[in-house]
Amino acid sequence: MNLPTVLLGMSGGVDSSVAAALLVRQGYAVQGVTLQVWEPEEAGQPTSKKWQERGCCKIGIAKYVAQRLDIPYEVVDTRDDFRDSVIADFVRAYKEGITPNPCVRCNERVKIRRLIELADRRGIQFVATGHYVRLARTDAGLTLQRAVDLKKDQSYFLYRLNPAWLPRLLFPVGTMQKSDVWREAES
Repeated sequence: MNLPTVLLGMSGGVDSSVAAALLVRQGYAVQGVTLQVWEPEEAGQPTSKKWQERGCCKIGIAKYVAQRLDIPYEVVDTRDDFRDSVIADFVRAYKEGITPNPCVRCNERVKIRRLIELADRRGIQFVATGHYVRLARTDAGLTLQRAVDLKKDQSYFLYRLNPAWLPRLLFPVGTMQKSDVWREAES
């Protein structure tokens, strides 16, 4: 019996690629999506860096992984949202003497929010990413917990997420050491 469908945010890095493989192996019907937040990926379009040199959103790798795993994959343009919710907000705050963390704001305002909204429109129950974080049920309810691999922990990037989203989120690599993630990727 197959588990429900999951919308997986695929940045094109090893972590989201391994998350995809783990979810497929667990029986989820995975749909991959990359939220394009910065530059165009179309051939012939000028960019500041080659996709191989970027820290996130490596669309070429994400497409390749999706093909290898035989899962549907798409790119969703969120550049305007990113520019308004993260870049413009950062500039405004910086001018006021505040130094916000753009990754925290991106995850809260763009990445996870847009994945949840897309999943809602499609009737998809779960959203997953390759973040190194865990979820745990406590007396206070479902809470974010640090990853098993404390050197890779990303819980601080997600601390501002809407608590109502937590029951829908999956973080397949949060219980793994990075060395195990690399071994999984190599296999």
